[in-house]
Amino acid sequence: VALYNVGRLYEYGLGLEKNEAKATMCYDRSFAGLNAGKENADPRWLTNLASLHERGRGTQTNNVVAVELRRKAAEMGYARAQAQLGIAYRDGKGVTKDEAEAVKWFRLAADQGNAFAQSCLGDAYWTGKGVAKDETEAVKWYRLAADQGRSYDQAQLGDAYRLGRGVAKDEVEAVKWFRLAADQGNAYAQFRLGEAYQDGEGVAKDVKEAVKWFRLAADQGNAYAQF
Repeated sequence: VALYNVGRLYEYGLGLEKNEAKATMCYDRSFAGLNAGKENADPRWLTNLASLHERGRGTQTNNVVAVELRRKAAEMGYARAQAQLGIAYRDGKGVTKDEAEAVKWFRLAADQGNAFAQSCLGDAYWTGKGVAKDETEAVKWYRLAADQGRSYDQAQLGDAYRLGRGVAKDEVEAVKWFRLAADQGNAYAQFRLGEAYQDGEGVAKDVKEAVKWFRLAADQGNAYAQF
């Protein structure tokens, strides 16, 4: 545990000069102590060490080692590691791609309230990857993540209400969610909000307001808003 704490000091430059190589060395030695039964595991540092190996910060990039570390933390019930392990299985990064296994880990993290995992589980149900397609279930998980402030999921809810997929069509409700995401800078939501003002769907028609949101979306590279 002491080596882990020193590693954090080096990683974040807290009282010591920031040095990712030394941080990784401390984390690795602490992990070696864990494997030798000399240290108690802390899922946070296992997950931090996994990120360093994945990004090649202070060490060579090694996605297989990153997965091993995250699995240890995930099996201890650490939601962040469970969500990241789900991503590894979804994308086939450091492990054989397995969308069903990805869903398993996303669910474990989502059930603990991890917003990122809730979002990923929503995507899985929306697209039918790793689980039977179920747009109603997708909306459930998107809403949980959106309620925690994730702009992506707020925009997804906006689309669900706009299209009437997984929920009854409601243009006013769609505008509500698009606005929440747009106010956080989500370019897609800004475009959809501009479209709503342009067409008077879910909100009073207002060309000036439409142009405002189209311009904000276009400034972020949204191709549709640039026309």
